[in-house]
Amino acid sequence: MQQSPKAEFKKSENNRSKSVSEMNTNNVDDEVMEQGKLWRDAEKKYPWYDAPPKVKVTTKKGLCHMYIELTFGLPPRSVFELFTNPDNLPLFSDKSWRQLLVNKKRKVLKRDGPRQIVEVDKVVAWDFLWWSGGMPINLIAVENEKDLRGKYKKQKMKFMKVFKGSYKVEPIYVDFERLCNQKEPKSPEEYKKCSGGQGKIASKVTMDQIFSAISYF
Repeated sequence: MQQSPKAEFKKSENNRSKSVSEMNTNNVDDEVMEQGKLWRDAEKKYPWYDAPPKVKVTTKKGLCHMYIELTFGLPPRSVFELFTNPDNLPLFSDKSWRQLLVNKKRKVLKRDGPRQIVEVDKVVAWDFLWWSGGMPINLIAVENEKDLRGKYKKQKMKFMKVFKGSYKVEPIYVDFERLCNQKEPKSPEEYKKCSGGQGKIASKVTMDQIFSAISYF
């Protein structure tokens, strides 16, 4: 998993795609830049370490359900763009920095305020013994920029009968114990007020993935 707050903030600030809804774009960009400065300034004094991913896998009636929880030292808006903006740095890579999920094509099918429906072509890396390659997948995704949520399902994907999932990005108020008298705020606005605008916001991502392979036997 790539973890480079400086690089990601720079990418988010410089390659910010036009908002689907165009709502409060300037305010959103200002917030991202403010958070970027806070993270850079605090990097040495208050270092952040992403928690190890939590993964739970269960199987029922032929369906595999995978629950994943991740944390990122980036604000929610920037993390959401890692999922939705194909111009950003890859989110998933292995120890040799090989991309595990490569964006190939992205087409917006419908826009409705902060919500959009997109068709996405990706390639998933695979390894088997000494062979390796990529498996193409075609997805339809629904993304909500306001709620920082998304869901997706396969259109075309070899060897998979079912492949669908969802994700959401939530804020982590990193400095609330230090700046807010240990009282956890209930909103970014409350956090900004109690921290005097000096509180960093990280992100928690939860992903639910359901899939089932095609049986040839």
